[in-house]
Amino acid sequence: MEKDVKIGKNVFIGNNVSIKENCIIGNDVVIGSNVIMENSEIGNKTHICDGAILGKKGFGFKFIDKKCLRIPHLGNVVIGEDCEIGANCVIDRGSVKNTVINDRTFLDNLVHIAHNVTIGKDCIIAGQVGIAGSAIIGNNVVIGGQAGISGHIKIGNNVNIGGKSGVVKNIEDNQTVMGYPATSLKKFLKNQ
Repeated sequence: MEKDVKIGKNVFIGNNVSIKENCIIGNDVVIGSNVIMENSEIGNKTHICDGAILGKKGFGFKFIDKKCLRIPHLGNVVIGEDCEIGANCVIDRGSVKNTVINDRTFLDNLVHIAHNVTIGKDCIIAGQVGIAGSAIIGNNVVIGGQAGISGHIKIGNNVNIGGKSGVVKNIEDNQTVMGYPATSLKKFLKNQ
């Protein structure tokens, strides 16, 4: 654990955990074994399960004069209160802004959240979901297992996304979608 880390009261930290620079951990937080954290802020009563990796640089590159150059990542990961981050999840730090997961959001095991993503309150994200950079997910969203969310799109509030769906465009509030490309449930079932 590095010296500039701030840890609240009643925090449990498992075995073989690495908490690096720029971390703030709230009260009543549980951090499982083999977690790696840097550039991260964890809200009160949040549970980080075994093997999660938080705050590493994202996958950002730019071609300049036909050379592939890495984009610096200066943002952090900010996780709200009463959240759960499943085992072996990876949450990348933001490039120029923070990657944010708001209160009472639950990630199953093996979820990847890319840089600059914002996830609203009260969301449930099942295993093996991948959310690409700069996507914005509203409140009360449920994403089924192995779904993929493209970068730079917006998903509204109260949306349900079926498992294995590929979301490649914005989704308005109060929708249920599935398939690839993800479409309304009614349209998906009609085409089966």
